[in-house]
Amino acid sequence: MSREKSTIAAVLEVKYKISITPHYIRMVLTGAEVPQFSNTTPGVNNKILIPPPGVKDICFPEWDPVSGRWTEQPEAVRPWIRTFTHRGIDTARREMYIDFAVHGDHSPASAWALHAQPGDKLGVMMRDGLTELYPRADNYLLIGDATAIPVLGVILEDLPPAAKVVAVLEVPGPEDEQSFKTVARADIRWVYNPHPQEGSRLSETVHGLSLPFDAGDTRFGYVAAEYTTVKTIRNYLRHELRWQRAELFAYAYWKAGTSEDGSFMERHLENAEA
Repeated sequence: MSREKSTIAAVLEVKYKISITPHYIRMVLTGAEVPQFSNTTPGVNNKILIPPPGVKDICFPEWDPVSGRWTEQPEAVRPWIRTFTHRGIDTARREMYIDFAVHGDHSPASAWALHAQPGDKLGVMMRDGLTELYPRADNYLLIGDATAIPVLGVILEDLPPAAKVVAVLEVPGPEDEQSFKTVARADIRWVYNPHPQEGSRLSETVHGLSLPFDAGDTRFGYVAAEYTTVKTIRNYLRHELRWQRAELFAYAYWKAGTSEDGSFMERHLENAEA
């Protein structure tokens, strides 16, 4: 397979999976090519390639250096391509960890995670190179729905002990709360919403927050959820609370009523700054 020089691609296999909560599955993937990803940052996006029914192998898109574009494979073997966040990598054990928010068989990724068995194959593609997931600050505001828990979990577990954090996380119900191994001074507030396609409670919750941030300290916010929710929260923080552009990352991970079209290198994170 020809590919863009800066892209790592590998076929990994399911080693085993863990049911973290009723709506969250951690897939433990393995393969000889896992060490290729050692020069990447946990929490940064990757593309997963899910084979269609009846197809065992992963047919990667081809990189055309002349046009500078990815060429998709024939429809019969073309995998579903979705954007995910890898939760972590253990190169010594040759393991990669990817968490799936599951909601039945209504989407290819959820259905694959629910039914995957040891030995099943998954394609993973990711840009090579380390990157800064978030800037350093004294105070953090982390806001996200179920799709954002992997990246926000990585941030929480990476923050130093001196960091003060308020995290607002929306999940279907109390049984979906997760534990994070963080040493930061974290105040994690869970919001329950069993029907995220019908709207989110994140915006109203954020509007009601009283942030315990000290005057003069630096601050940073990371918001990731459904498009309309992210846009509303971003506007509130930027225009009503006067957060500066550099103090906030705001990303739409999905949009109600639509699905990711599978084009490989299209940017899935729709930056609400746009």
